[in-house]
Amino acid sequence: MAFIPFLVLIVLITCCVAVFGNATLDGASQISLMVASAVSVLVGHFSKRLEWEDLEKEITAKIASCTPAIIILLLIGAIGGTWMVSGIVPTMIYYGMQIIRPEVFLVSSSILCALVSLMIGSSWTTVATIGVALMGIGKAHGFDDGWIAGSIITGAYFGDKLSPLSDTTVLASSVAGTPLFTHIRYMMYTTIPTFIISLSIFMVAGFTMNVSGSGNVLEFMEGLQRTFVISPWLLLVPVLTGVMIARRWPSMVVLFLAILLAVVVGLFVQPTLIHQISGEADTGLLASYKGMMQVCYGSTDIETGVPMLNELVHTSGMGGMMPTIWLIICAQTFGGALTATGQLQELMRLILKFVKGTASLVASTVGTALFCNIAMADQYLSIMLTSSMFKDTYLERGYEARLLSRSCEDGATVTSVLVPWNTCGLTQSTVLGVATLTYLPYCFFNLLSPVTSVIVAATCWKIFKLKTKN
Repeated sequence: MAFIPFLVLIVLITCCVAVFGNATLDGASQISLMVASAVSVLVGHFSKRLEWEDLEKEITAKIASCTPAIIILLLIGAIGGTWMVSGIVPTMIYYGMQIIRPEVFLVSSSILCALVSLMIGSSWTTVATIGVALMGIGKAHGFDDGWIAGSIITGAYFGDKLSPLSDTTVLASSVAGTPLFTHIRYMMYTTIPTFIISLSIFMVAGFTMNVSGSGNVLEFMEGLQRTFVISPWLLLVPVLTGVMIARRWPSMVVLFLAILLAVVVGLFVQPTLIHQISGEADTGLLASYKGMMQVCYGSTDIETGVPMLNELVHTSGMGGMMPTIWLIICAQTFGGALTATGQLQELMRLILKFVKGTASLVASTVGTALFCNIAMADQYLSIMLTSSMFKDTYLERGYEARLLSRSCEDGATVTSVLVPWNTCGLTQSTVLGVATLTYLPYCFFNLLSPVTSVIVAATCWKIFKLKTKN
């Protein structure tokens, strides 16, 4: 009986991906979750005679637990817009693109995508913009499509995974109950070694392959210079943000102050661009106020003269986070229904029969996340459901929540792009024009991350237990 809601959700999500494709997250997944929640409630009511008031209480509590994540996501939307328009992210891109050389193209493309993804918190945007440009450059060098796409995806998902602006990073930390920057720091123990191994492979491949030709990124660089004021002084904002993170300030405070810094910088450094965004004929204070408000909450289109670059500098503000927030609320509704009816506990009993120690617990978590990616075709659902299923188990066995949040990301976030029918795999293969199974063998970071997670757990390196009260 406990499997019925999952089977309904799997069937609905599969149909949604087949019908809506990349637009599944625009609402179809959310409706599927609500239908599955209703099925869970019906099963619980008829099998255990549960009262509606008890179900509603558990669902409400689940949704309330994600309130911090929702606030952070809104701040992330605002910081994405302000950092872009103020010229901070364009400056990072401009200087980052200059490191590309034919001999180290694969390594450079991974590092460049990692930097961009780290700054904007979106692997999808990175792949759809810089990634597309790098595909053309890589082909000019003579590299195979699989190698090029693999290096792009490796860097994009590394940056996405460690970025405080990433919705999946925020989601994994919040659902597991781990402070955002604690979660990011803890992921470094598995993420950085895996990325270094991946870069080493790309480095060896780049120097041993017989390739020719040269890449040309002048068009992007000229477009950035034509549209934004590019200056190394703008990098002081991310540096100051990094200092605040290092001092372990609360994530909401850091993000809010980072937005304020970007707003001030934008008003002084990019006044012409802000006036254009406002749409006002006047160039006074009112136009500046209107332009910056639009950057924080709404969609912003900036004309650079380069179509692919226009996509990169496009921002959605707080409004762009609403589909993700909607998905979180619906997923928490489903999780609350499963918990209240006891269906989640029944599934956990089956899985935990195979869990003996730390390594097997992490392996079960990673494996469940991968299964959810395959079965439900969405990384958000995978993160939320895996975390909900294992949260009490980690607590009962005395592990800190950061081990759960890291395991969820190692199993869910990075493997989603390897599944052809997953929303991530479908999107990236379409954008890059490379079949999922073609680039899969070369996504070394994505393939090795789950393995590294289990190996680190097996060695008990940096595995922390909850402090017990005497």
